[in-house]
Amino acid sequence: MKAIKFTNIFKVIFSIVVLLLSLFNVLPAFAGDEPTINSGDTAWIIVATALVMVMTPAGLALFYGGMSRYKNLLNTFAMTFMAYCIGSIVWVLWGYTLAFGPDVAGVVGGFDYFMLSGITPAEISGTIPTLVFVLFQMTFACITGALVLGSVVDRIKFSSWLVFMVLWITLVYCPVAHWVWGGGWMHAMGALDFAGGNVVHINAGIAGLVLAMVLGKRVGYGTEAMFPSSITLTALGAALLWFGWFGFNAGSQLAADGVAASAFLVTNTAAAAGAISWMAVEWVRTQRPTLLGIASGVVAGLVAITPAAGFVNLPSSIAIGAVSGIIGFFSVAVLKKKMGYDDSLDAFGVHGVCGVWGAIATGIFADPSITEGVSGALYGNVGQVWIQLVSVIATAAYSAVATLIVIFITKAVTSGLRVDKDDEVSGLDSSIHGERAFEIF
Repeated sequence: MKAIKFTNIFKVIFSIVVLLLSLFNVLPAFAGDEPTINSGDTAWIIVATALVMVMTPAGLALFYGGMSRYKNLLNTFAMTFMAYCIGSIVWVLWGYTLAFGPDVAGVVGGFDYFMLSGITPAEISGTIPTLVFVLFQMTFACITGALVLGSVVDRIKFSSWLVFMVLWITLVYCPVAHWVWGGGWMHAMGALDFAGGNVVHINAGIAGLVLAMVLGKRVGYGTEAMFPSSITLTALGAALLWFGWFGFNAGSQLAADGVAASAFLVTNTAAAAGAISWMAVEWVRTQRPTLLGIASGVVAGLVAITPAAGFVNLPSSIAIGAVSGIIGFFSVAVLKKKMGYDDSLDAFGVHGVCGVWGAIATGIFADPSITEGVSGALYGNVGQVWIQLVSVIATAAYSAVATLIVIFITKAVTSGLRVDKDDEVSGLDSSIHGERAFEIF
């Protein structure tokens, strides 16, 4: 009988040890188990980041600029551009760490990543480089700040807007982002917000309404016609927003997978449904299907599907988009007139109101076959609607109070928020920037 080799005995013993460890789930992490970068996911999120970037200084600037009066077109562009620029700097200095730093009492992130300290090119978040994640989230912060502008164009000082942006992104956007996406209390509660219903749209919509009410109505509001400078620019801006929104929603999966594909599909479908329903109700009420209404319906549908994109199926996206077009129209055409506030470009009416609908609809329509473990009222989890409602109320309340605080601080460190009456009447393009968007003979 041949002697058993020592190496064979060692192999048998090693196999038995590995088997026992695996049974008790205590195997050590070997090199192959360490997180690694997935090139497909990384490439997609880089593209998604670029798509969301285009939404602010191109899509939103055109959308808002075209709706503003001809004498304030360049001023609207300039403030949108600066919202992106300021957001970019604030984010990499201290915004990211406040939103995604180690959790502090469920409220805000710690300062561990101040100026992106410790985040090297080798750092990984999931399957992508952390620096890509930082940039992707930065674009969200930038566009959220810029959305607030829609409520107050034509009458806010350019210099005060710059100060307001620094403070608002720091004190309002970052904490809410941490609550939902950074491991804060809303995340722990189970609130669903796939790509920014609470964090972006409700937050910005409420802030815009508060700022508009503090500033007061534009000179001549309600007594003189205030025609948009170019519906063509607005329609082009809506198209660019629609295009960029695919990165906004599908990119929020942070992977190139089936959920991202589903989010892409329902985003497009909801936007189309929103445009059709807004056009239809406007056509019935006014006998005219306007291009401005169609463009606004597209954005309303995109806003409403944002918190739900990775959680709902195709039929649900049609319902969400269709309802958003209807409530968006009535918010702009009826609610604003009855309430008497001057929301210049309807940031609250479209983003605030449709954002609330989207957040609640997520609690109704969330389908566990899309994202495992996530379900809404239609699939037996009625409690999700209550969770969504709590998150909506908390976001709106915090945004309103914190925005008021930011307004008071801005007033204290500047010469006030509102432009002089003469400058407002003559137009901010010439009085502030010394430029004209159009040559009028």
